[in-house]
Amino acid sequence: MNIVLLGHPGSGKGTMAALIKEKLKIPHISTGNIFREIANENTDLGGNVKKLIDKGNFVPDDIVIKIVKERLSKEDCKDGFILDGFPRTLKQAKELDQFRKIDKIINLHVEDETSVKRLLSRWQCKKCSIIYGLNMVPKENNKCDKCKHKLYQRDDDKLGVVRKRIKIYHDQTKPVVDYYSNKNNYFSIDAEGSVEEVFDRIYKVLKKQIYI
Repeated sequence: MNIVLLGHPGSGKGTMAALIKEKLKIPHISTGNIFREIANENTDLGGNVKKLIDKGNFVPDDIVIKIVKERLSKEDCKDGFILDGFPRTLKQAKELDQFRKIDKIINLHVEDETSVKRLLSRWQCKKCSIIYGLNMVPKENNKCDKCKHKLYQRDDDKLGVVRKRIKIYHDQTKPVVDYYSNKNNYFSIDAEGSVEEVFDRIYKVLKKQIYI
């Protein structure tokens, strides 16, 4: 199954993608994680990407599309994948239509203030990228439950950047939601609530049979 996850910053895309990956045994492709890895590289591209991410800006469409195309061409994606963070613009959405068929488009809906609260409380594992926050608190302070690695707060989860990210979402990504909303493989999910509650809503959608 080829799945696209949409939603506000902080709507839980990464957390839900990890749970879907575990359930369906298909790769979770996070453009955010890909670009954070690139930002850590000592290259011109890495330096430029880091500046964009730290300020809450999007990486240019042409770069994103090229990287996603390359990633989806790999062997592990032949039986399905979960796209998290792509498409984020109309250009990306229309380009995706040209090179991959998508089975389910799931939009995780939360209010702006929920996004702010979640992002300001969010900490991530440096090693395995698991995200902790209001709905998932680590058992040990500042340590990942899974690998015991140290947690950190991303630069793009600071208040000023968070507000900017939400504005960019409304300006550039909300039109993507509108673009997909009249398709019969599009589903809007209430992403307010516990991790278990939200995943249960998503899994019911994943089990639905649709015909395109």
